[in-house]
Amino acid sequence: MDIVSDGPALVLSGDFDVRSTWEVRIAVYDHLAAHDHVVVDLTDVDSVDVTALRVLAAASRHAVHEGRHLTLRGCNGAVRRLLHLTHLYRLVEVERAAVPA
Repeated sequence: MDIVSDGPALVLSGDFDVRSTWEVRIAVYDHLAAHDHVVVDLTDVDSVDVTALRVLAAASRHAVHEGRHLTLRGCNGAVRRLLHLTHLYRLVEVERAAVPA
C-alpha cells in the first residue's frame, strides 16, 4: 500500500486490506487533524476488504464528531458493492463520479 498526500487528499494505491489498515488509519487521522475536509482517493487501489472499509467508516464518524468531513473518491464498482453489502455506505460519503457530456 502506497499513501501519497496531495494537499487535503490522500491518494492510496495498491492493496488496501487488513495488512495496511493501521498505516492508512494513522495517515487519515493525521490528515483530519490538519484539514477540515479530507478526501481519500481510492482510484488506484487494486483490492479492498471489509476491514479496510471499516477503518474509513470509523474515520468518517470521527471526522463528523470533530466537526470535520471525510469523502471517498474513485470508488470502483466492487468498492461500492462492498459498501452496500456491509451497510457502511450509511457512514461514509462517496464522491459522485462525473458524468461525461
